[in-house]
Amino acid sequence: MTAPAVSRRLLPILTDEQIGELKPELADVIEYRKSGLSVNHIVGCPLECGYCVRHLFDNFGMKTPKRLMSDEAAVAALVSHPYFWPHKTPIQLFNRATDPMLPVVKPHLFAVLRQLDEQGLTNHVLVITRWRVSAEDCAVLNSFQNLRLTVLVTHSGIDNPAIEPVNSTIAADSLRMLYEHAEGYRTVLYWRPIVPGLNDSAEHIERARELSLHAHATVFTGLFFREQMAAYYEEHGLPLPYDATARRKIMPEQAEQRILDAYESRNEPGGAPWGTLFLKTSCGVAYAWGEADYNGHFGIKELCRICPPEQIALCAKAWVKPRLEDVTREARALGAIGDVEVNDRAIVVEGLDEPPRYFLQHGFGYQCHDRDKPHQYRQHGRAPIGWEAEDGPTTP
Repeated sequence: MTAPAVSRRLLPILTDEQIGELKPELADVIEYRKSGLSVNHIVGCPLECGYCVRHLFDNFGMKTPKRLMSDEAAVAALVSHPYFWPHKTPIQLFNRATDPMLPVVKPHLFAVLRQLDEQGLTNHVLVITRWRVSAEDCAVLNSFQNLRLTVLVTHSGIDNPAIEPVNSTIAADSLRMLYEHAEGYRTVLYWRPIVPGLNDSAEHIERARELSLHAHATVFTGLFFREQMAAYYEEHGLPLPYDATARRKIMPEQAEQRILDAYESRNEPGGAPWGTLFLKTSCGVAYAWGEADYNGHFGIKELCRICPPEQIALCAKAWVKPRLEDVTREARALGAIGDVEVNDRAIVVEGLDEPPRYFLQHGFGYQCHDRDKPHQYRQHGRAPIGWEAEDGPTTP
C-alpha cells in the first residue's frame, strides 16, 4: 500500500538557551519508561487535561508544541541509545509532553515512524492519543511494513470540562475510525484514568464496554496523582479525587471489581469471561498482535486471572525463568548492589533506577523489581490507596 503524501510544515526547534531553561527531565529526549524507550523531542500541548503528566515537568503552561531537535536526530538518538535492542526494545513516541495526533505534531510522528520502518526494525511501537484520527491518517499508519505499530486511544468518559476539556467523543470517534481501517497496525482502547465517583458509573462502564467492541484489546487503569497534580486541582478549585498522592497509579479495589463484574456479566457463556480486557498495557498490546507479553507479567499470576485462555497459553509457553548467574552478571554490569534474586514471580535487585530495571525486564522477558519498592499481591504497579490487606504472597 502506498501512503498518501503528508504535508510537512515543520515545527520550530528551540534554541540551546531555551532548552536550557527547561526542566532537565523534559529536555532529555530519550527516556526508558515501563512500556519501552520513549522518544519525546516535541514538547507542548494545548489540550489542558488536568491530570496530565506534564505537570511533573513544569511545562503544563506550554501550549504551543516546539521541537528540541530534528526528527532525524531524535531517531538517531533512539537507535544509538545503550538500552536499545533492534527488534526487541518496545518504543513509545510522543507520550510524555504532547499528543502525537495534533495537526502540527502528526507530520513529525509519521516522519519518525517512516525512518524507523525504513531501517527494517520490527520493534513494538506504541502511539497514544486522544485526538482526531482521519481515514487519511489510517492509510499512513497502514503503510509501514516492518514495525509492530499499536495506536492506543485514551478515553476516560470524564464529563467535567474543568478536569478534561477534550470531549471524550473525539477519542471514541478516533477509536472507531482506527479499528475500521486497521490492516498493518493494531488499535487498543486505553480506558483511563478511572476515578471512583467521577467516571465509573454504570453508564460510564457500559459506554466503555461498547467502545471495546471497536478495538483489538482494552486496557483499563487508574489515576496517576502526584503532588503537582494535587496542587493544580487545588489552585483551580477542582475536587480532589483522593486525600493523598502516590508514586504509582491509584486504582481502588472496589472500582476494579465493579468493572470486572460488569464485563463478566455481558460476555457469552463458554467464551473468555472478560473478553479482551487487560490490566496491563503490554498484555493488551501483546494480545492484539497474537504474541506473548514482552513485559513478562505471566509470573504475576493474579494479573492473568482475567486474560483470555489462549493468551495465557501463549504467555506460559514463552515465559522462561532466567538463570541466576546470567541475571546477576547483567545486573552487576548495570550497577546493581546487594543480593540479586530470581524467584517465581520476578527478578529482584537493589541499587538500580527504573531504566536499567526495564532494560533487564525486556531483555529477559521477566519482571524486574526493586527490593526497596515492593509490589503487593494483587496491587502490582498500583498504589495501596483503596486496597485492604488480603491473604496471599507479597513480592518485591
